[in-house]
Amino acid sequence: MLLQLLLQTKQQEELERQLIYEYIIPIGVVLIAIFIVYKLARAFQFFYASRFKKPLFNHVYFKLKKLTPLQLSILKNEYTFYRKLSPKHQVYFEHRVATFLKEITFIGKQELQITEQMKVIIAATSTLLNFGFRNYRIKLLDKVLLYPTAFYSKLNQNMHKGEFNPSYKAIVLSWEDVLHGYSIDNDNFNVAIHEFVHAMHLDCLNQKGLKAAIFINGFSDIAHFIETNEDYKNRLIESEYFRDYAYTNQFEFLSVIIETFIETPGEFKRQFPELYRLVKRMLNFNFANY
Repeated sequence: MLLQLLLQTKQQEELERQLIYEYIIPIGVVLIAIFIVYKLARAFQFFYASRFKKPLFNHVYFKLKKLTPLQLSILKNEYTFYRKLSPKHQVYFEHRVATFLKEITFIGKQELQITEQMKVIIAATSTLLNFGFRNYRIKLLDKVLLYPTAFYSKLNQNMHKGEFNPSYKAIVLSWEDVLHGYSIDNDNFNVAIHEFVHAMHLDCLNQKGLKAAIFINGFSDIAHFIETNEDYKNRLIESEYFRDYAYTNQFEFLSVIIETFIETPGEFKRQFPELYRLVKRMLNFNFANY
């Protein structure tokens, strides 16, 4: 009986050793190799971004999400930027819009009924601004509040057309003014783009990674370029190309110049090619003829 138990114990130990050598150790080696490759790839991405001021790649997806036929029809018919993209980029754009719609909560205020048009237009705005980056989500945002018209803001006790509230993780917009911003696409004023830039800016200030580094360093390059070129700064102001609100502070300056970049890129490039180039690099905006 004792001999039988000893034999069973020895067989069990042999089986465990065999299991370790045949399965556990190889799996451990593979996992370590994967970890090393991941670290090397990440280091190379940061090296590439620091060298060329852009990410190595933007679009890698395991499975592309699809929009409903109604959502896709709205995007095709009502969002000009989408129509400017190549067919390949349109598929990626649709995926990112669908992801936004799945992850973000829409809330109608003052009895406003949320429609698919509202959701698609807002989702497309966020997608547009982040399309140059692999990380296209805004972590400081999980809801969008829509009012029918301008609303009273508790943040500063004034009437607003839009605002970003980071503590509530919400963008708040007047739907009337969102539509107005997109109906006139060459006046360099779009409240949805303006507020999403604020959200994107604050999000990058609070995050780490390639997107945050490229965006924040890009804006630092813009600020440094303007502050060290007094004549250029004066020419910006005297041109009246950017509305006066741009000179309120750096946050508003950034939102206004990106609105302008999106709406009238040709004129922007003609008047201020150096600044245009810096904004384009900051957003990694190498598509749709920009």
